[in-house]
Amino acid sequence: MTTDTCRPAGSPAARAMGEDAAGSVALALKALAEPLRLRALSLLATSPQGEACVCDIAELADVSLPTVSHHLKVLKDAGVVTSQRRGTWVYYSITATYAPAVRSLLEAFAPAVVDHELARLAGPAVPPGEPMGGLDTLDEVLDRVSTTLAGQFPALDRTRVEDVVRESATALARTAGVRAHLVVLAERFARQRLEDLAKTAGTGVSDADTDARPQVLFVCVANAGRSQLAASLVHHYAGGRVVVRSAGSVPAADVHPHVRPLLDAIDPGATAFPKPLTDDAVRAADVVITMGCGDVCPVYPGIRYEDWQVGDPSLASAEGAALIRDDIDTRVRTLLAELVPDLALPA
Repeated sequence: MTTDTCRPAGSPAARAMGEDAAGSVALALKALAEPLRLRALSLLATSPQGEACVCDIAELADVSLPTVSHHLKVLKDAGVVTSQRRGTWVYYSITATYAPAVRSLLEAFAPAVVDHELARLAGPAVPPGEPMGGLDTLDEVLDRVSTTLAGQFPALDRTRVEDVVRESATALARTAGVRAHLVVLAERFARQRLEDLAKTAGTGVSDADTDARPQVLFVCVANAGRSQLAASLVHHYAGGRVVVRSAGSVPAADVHPHVRPLLDAIDPGATAFPKPLTDDAVRAADVVITMGCGDVCPVYPGIRYEDWQVGDPSLASAEGAALIRDDIDTRVRTLLAELVPDLALPA
């Protein structure tokens, strides 16, 4: 039997995005397609307070405040940012609806941005497998990272910020799996460490961060499987209502192959990489959870410690790793029900 249509049984249109949803997403993408707006969003996304005023954003480029306000209005009309007037200034933040998408977008392009910056400073791109740039070039880029982070954590000593940035880069450089994007990952790791330092020093970046949100640290040996899954699930369910960290006592070179697709399914576009355990991460945590692998963390008063006896996905098949993910998911839901009782968890 012949047919005059190329389509198989069933309508492909049923699998496509709805017209209204596509229109909303297209409006947001159009609003993002402007350099100053992208820079403004990156400032908002990396701000310790999660917000910035017009005057802060105006420093990104040599433009007038009305011009900045116009660009922010475009983002606001598209639903990407929201605003709040306090006194004579208007403060902007990324809306909760678009925050995951914006974060994924910026993180997905971050390695390319850093590679472009390194190429600009160091000349031609380094062939795959070769060392990344010279020491002078890396030092220059790390200096720029230190300057940026010092501005975001003014209560911390500049020298301490510089030390944290270099220690973070050195720690990650020992792991071959992160050399390709060392600077951007070191910057992310250093920011986490500085947030933890600010909290333990009593100079938290905001009242919401230091007083309201519980902080959870997941620890396993390699930080390549169980702890990564647990942290990703907490972030997926709780978003910004819980500060979550993961770390390893002996970090692996990369996330385990069976775990990577599971992480991508939980939080598409997120960048997960093994990180070493730091004392400040433990001190800053309200809850420290080891993942059944015999790790021992420093013990400090006032911190809740648990050990979750869960399987090791590095020793399991892909199907077995999925079952381990399900086990961790159940435990994470129970934990969040205790930490954030009013959090609405999906069935």
